[in-house]
Amino acid sequence: MRPGGRLRDPKLPVYVGALVLAVLMGVGVGRVIGPVSTYPGDPGQNTAGQPSGQPQGGGPVVAADGHIHGTTGGGGSASGAPSLGGLEITASGYTLAPAADEYEVSSKPQSIRFQILRADGTPATQFAVVHEKPMHFFVVRRDFADYQHLHPTMADDGTWRVDADFGEPGPYKMYADFTAVDAAGTQAAVTLGADITVSGDYQPKPLMDPATESTVDGLTAAMAGTATPGVASPILFTVTRGGAAVELEPYLGAFGHLVALRDGDMGFAHVHPEPQLADGAVKFWLTAPTPGTYRLYLDFQVGGAVHTANYLMVVK
Repeated sequence: MRPGGRLRDPKLPVYVGALVLAVLMGVGVGRVIGPVSTYPGDPGQNTAGQPSGQPQGGGPVVAADGHIHGTTGGGGSASGAPSLGGLEITASGYTLAPAADEYEVSSKPQSIRFQILRADGTPATQFAVVHEKPMHFFVVRRDFADYQHLHPTMADDGTWRVDADFGEPGPYKMYADFTAVDAAGTQAAVTLGADITVSGDYQPKPLMDPATESTVDGLTAAMAGTATPGVASPILFTVTRGGAAVELEPYLGAFGHLVALRDGDMGFAHVHPEPQLADGAVKFWLTAPTPGTYRLYLDFQVGGAVHTANYLMVVK
């Protein structure tokens, strides 16, 4: 998918606000992703034989003008407030089944294997290609000192495999963010989470101070805006090098990918931006379901290389 035309409807923020309140924390405001490819198969073609990411009539729509990540399917908290994803190992009829939940510290990448099980206990093997991948997988240490955005590959038996770096001990959490396709062609966008441990003497690092600017690999990504509980708010990121603007490149079908994690329970949202830059800035719409402290990770691409900036946002 490539970013399409910019949405100029002045009622868009109101519409998006209502949509997000009805679902969860993050919505990428952009083109509809679907009907989409299923996996295994040719990842460049959808079920109708057209290039993936090209909208067609008659297919299921996950959400108007965007794909929603971070949903648990649980319908929110007891108070009625929307909840974040990744808090459950089972949701919407699917279960994350890791092959192991404990790893050793190593200077070399280690293989993580897992399956997504259906309600009947059999492995799911059909997944929609969303933002150029059938599975977005994240590994985060609970003190936020380590963050990895990975893309596993699936074997014919439904076993996913990906290499992750575990250079330091501690408690980690894995997130599987995917859209499963059942035998009837119905799509279910789900985010599941599971705890894993890297054995050793764990020395938790203190939480970083609130920050709206992050420098990585000589690039400075400045964040403007803040989230408000229950309200869709614009969050913009501008990337510069030495004070001069740089040219952002599409990465996995978008000019950026934003992951928000709530401190404490590690609730998860994966947010996609508007399809075009806003005066050179990447623009997201973000709704915090509750007040609290959120760690934000922004993946973006410059000069063919992917970089990750990180921030701390306190939502009041």
